[in-house]
Amino acid sequence: MSKKIDQFKIAVVGATGNVGRTMLSVLAERGFPIQNIQAVASDKSIGRQVSYGEEGVLTVQGLSNFDFSKCQIALFSPGGKVSAEYAPKAATAGCVVIDNTSHFRMDEDVPLIVPEVNLDALKDYRKRNIIANPNCSTIQLVMALKPLHDISPIKRIVVSTYQSVSGAGKEGLDELYEQSRGIFVNDPMEPKKFSKPIAFNVIPHIDHFLDCGDTKEEWKMSVETKKILDSKIELTATCVRVPVFVGHAVSANIEFESDINIAEANKKLRNFPGLRVIDNPDDYQYVTPVETAGEDAVFVSRIRQDKTIPHGLSLWIVADNVRKGAALNAVQIAEHLIKDFLDCNKTLAA
Repeated sequence: MSKKIDQFKIAVVGATGNVGRTMLSVLAERGFPIQNIQAVASDKSIGRQVSYGEEGVLTVQGLSNFDFSKCQIALFSPGGKVSAEYAPKAATAGCVVIDNTSHFRMDEDVPLIVPEVNLDALKDYRKRNIIANPNCSTIQLVMALKPLHDISPIKRIVVSTYQSVSGAGKEGLDELYEQSRGIFVNDPMEPKKFSKPIAFNVIPHIDHFLDCGDTKEEWKMSVETKKILDSKIELTATCVRVPVFVGHAVSANIEFESDINIAEANKKLRNFPGLRVIDNPDDYQYVTPVETAGEDAVFVSRIRQDKTIPHGLSLWIVADNVRKGAALNAVQIAEHLIKDFLDCNKTLAA
């Protein structure tokens, strides 16, 4: 005998990292229907405690022996190599994996989802029982592109990103803090996580360089945008690490197939779920990364025509990369999964 599940058994893998901890926080904040939640990380973290909600505390379990057959959904953010090994094992055990790493994103049998943009693709999750979370900068970019692409198809985008050190994990945060402190006490700056000093500097290098001269981060933005939004869109990117703790910014110059009216574009952006338009240069109303920390929305500012091309707009797009760029997007995917699929199709023995 079986019964419909009203509450779900969840695992968060990589629970001791920046994104994993934020996933736990977002699940609690949004009242996700949880019967049981497990914090999972590498075996060296066994026994550590992590927060869940305002008062909850979870004891970390080791990944190597974790039984995924006891969970319906697992939110993964343990690093690409770990996901490559353990996500298929979890999926085979009957647990739906929502993976925040880059490993499965371009797998044609794995949907790459931003719920506000391409939720219809979620139905394909059954092919592998794995769903991919896009790159943090890609998420905030396609959120702003989607309502404009609906007005007039996008032909080409030129992107420059300004990405905070939290995108490189705890080591990135620690390096910016230590180097910033070191400047004032005259300590030597020795890069470890980054290729150059990050304090009071910018580094045009995120992820490794490819043979074509792009970095993998720049490649990700192009191929992920095509997979999520439209395969015909051409995109070139320059991705830059900046000395900001949390919050990514994207400058996007967009060329459309036909004329696009500023007033209509502004209205579409304002009415799109998950976007907030704050754009009044006369009163210095535009959003900077520090203002997005802890926020769920993607913010759009500096909306203006590009008169150097026939049909062009320029935008400034900012978001908390750890929340909407990672943890929140994964939780939103899980929410739609249980609403549209698992609440009807996933059962446990009574």
